[in-house]
Amino acid sequence: MRVLLQRVSEAAVVVGGETIASIGCGLLVFLGVERADTEAEVDWLVEKTLDLRIFADGDKAMNRSVMDIDGEVLVVSQFTLAADTSRGRRPGFSTAAAPELAEVLYAGFLSRMRERSSRVSEGRFGADMQVALTNDGPVTFLLERQVQKAD
Repeated sequence: MRVLLQRVSEAAVVVGGETIASIGCGLLVFLGVERADTEAEVDWLVEKTLDLRIFADGDKAMNRSVMDIDGEVLVVSQFTLAADTSRGRRPGFSTAAAPELAEVLYAGFLSRMRERSSRVSEGRFGADMQVALTNDGPVTFLLERQVQKAD
């Protein structure tokens, strides 16, 4: 499972010409789910996403989390984060989760985020979305969590 975090001053998702979600200061979170992913990755990534200290404090150092600043979060499913680009020129998606599994883990990610924050918005799973954002910094981080599976 991969999460691409972008610290934003604003972000919005448009589907079919309609803005379905928008936020101000906070995090735009792109979530990619892979075939072997489980709820264990979800828990770790939610905690890391909400607690990662990437917002400035009074000294302009990155010492505050999105929770510390009472920021907003916009979560967007993005299966292309699970692409294998190691060979050739065309990305492979054999490592991406099937839509049924990905949607369950995406919903679990959202649910756990909302247990900790009421300021969570979402894109539309599986939709063709246009995402607009103003990256603040720019500040972007890739989080990956792969839990060791028992043989």
